[in-house]
Amino acid sequence: MTDRDQPFRFYTATYLTRVGNQQATSISGLCEGIRNCSDASIFYHTYQSLSRDQFLTDGFSNGFAQWTLAACNRPELAEELAAIDIREHVNLAALRGDLCRIVSAYCQVHPREAEQTAPEPFHFLESVEVTVPLGAEARTLAEFREALERLSRAAFHYHFITSRLRLQLRTNDFSLWFSAALGLEGLARLANRIDIYTNTLESAQRKLVALVERELGR
Repeated sequence: MTDRDQPFRFYTATYLTRVGNQQATSISGLCEGIRNCSDASIFYHTYQSLSRDQFLTDGFSNGFAQWTLAACNRPELAEELAAIDIREHVNLAALRGDLCRIVSAYCQVHPREAEQTAPEPFHFLESVEVTVPLGAEARTLAEFREALERLSRAAFHYHFITSRLRLQLRTNDFSLWFSAALGLEGLARLANRIDIYTNTLESAQRKLVALVERELGR
């Protein structure tokens, strides 16, 4: 297979936020809510949180951990929830299971604290994804590098972070194309190692550009 057999097609995604009537006023309520809320709500409070740069480097990276700390003042639980790495999950069911396990264990060990009412409720919001093709494609690594540098943060998030759910693999759209279409296994591995928790979307994108430029310079 040559690099021209499988072009990389660029997409972006926008998310409509839907406010439901489900909420939690305690840690035990959060546990019940996580167990019963929609997949769209799990996505909003985890994957979509990473589309907002301030959550990548300042504070906890998912909405459940943020509320547990800010509204309930339970830093130990918040840290456990924040330690969940979405890169290790390829479907929302597994992610929900880990969230439930952590909160349920806390409720069993700290039953009184779990029932205390928080001053601010947790609202289970939902994301509705709308995917839009950008009409751009790359057939060579040089073309890819040119398009990547101009790519919006929303499009980068779509291809680099949420792609795991679509692919059902612990990788991203870029790495999969590097490997499958171009045969660049090393570049694929390096790209997939870019840390989405210690980088903003902007800095992660810059690091990927640098990796591609280094490969082009070989």
